[in-house]
Amino acid sequence: MTPTTALLLAQGVERADFDWTWLIFGLLGLVGLVLIAFFISYGSLWLKALLSGYYTGIWRIVGMRLRGVNPHVIVDAGIMAHMAGLRVNDEPLEAHYLARGNVPNVVRAIIAASKARIDLSFDRACAIDLAGRDVLDAVRTSVYPRVIDCPNPQQGRITVDAVAKDGIQVKVKARVTVRANLATLVGGATEETVIARVGEGIVSAIGSAESYKAVLENPDRISKMVLGKGLDSGTAFEILSIDIADVDVGENVGAKLQADQAEADVRVARAKAEERRAAAAARVVENEALVVENRSKVVLAEAEVPKAISQAFREGNLGVMDYYNLKNIQADTQMRANIAGSTGAAPGAAGPSPG
Repeated sequence: MTPTTALLLAQGVERADFDWTWLIFGLLGLVGLVLIAFFISYGSLWLKALLSGYYTGIWRIVGMRLRGVNPHVIVDAGIMAHMAGLRVNDEPLEAHYLARGNVPNVVRAIIAASKARIDLSFDRACAIDLAGRDVLDAVRTSVYPRVIDCPNPQQGRITVDAVAKDGIQVKVKARVTVRANLATLVGGATEETVIARVGEGIVSAIGSAESYKAVLENPDRISKMVLGKGLDSGTAFEILSIDIADVDVGENVGAKLQADQAEADVRVARAKAEERRAAAAARVVENEALVVENRSKVVLAEAEVPKAISQAFREGNLGVMDYYNLKNIQADTQMRANIAGSTGAAPGAAGPSPG
């Protein structure tokens, strides 16, 4: 081996050692970056849970990410529950998260219910949340009752109108104090049903009053009657009280109805009178037609007289003198009628000439 060849071989070995060293350093740096990123993403969350006393394995946190669950939401909710003295596992929290539930809101509601000595289990809270209700607001309503206006001004009405037995209208505005009933919150009726039932009860209570004065003197009578009907059954609320905020006297509905009835009676009487007048007019027309018919019968009968006279002449039952006497009588009758100024003339029958 020549010196030149030995020098080249030595340089090649030095280059090979130099390339492998940088490669190893690069791999170690990459691994370090991965570990740092892993610790930032999961290790800090695991350390946060560990320092808070809510222990959960780091691989479980990684599994949450792989299952499509946000580990920050689950761990923060678990830490919140643990610091409040509640024991909640990761599995129910993950299941509620995967069911598109609001995990932090549920945990806050359970904590609030626990502090207020309200019996609310995690499963019931999840059911309320998945039903579309704000479970935290429901717990707050259980602790701090809510006041509902009856009727709801947003629906365009500001008073409940009813009529007492004396016909006077009474306008009432009520305030209903309700508390959320967590036991019937799922499947229970909403505020609209409570308002409708209270309004119906107010109308019934006013309608049963003998006079509007009794309502004005004792407004609490309405509240007692409405509360005694158990209007909150089947609803998501418990009615605590019904307070009559305002009572006003409206119009005299009874007098107005009586006036309308009298006007209707007048129209009916006019219609019946018109019916009788039309019937009388019809009878007049019928009688006139009957008179004309009878006159035509008389004319037909008078037309038979000359025939009878001729027949009497032919049979020898009537003589010439008898015929002239008949003509004289008819002439006398016509003259008397003319003297008396009669508009009608006695009909004359021209008999056949004798012989």
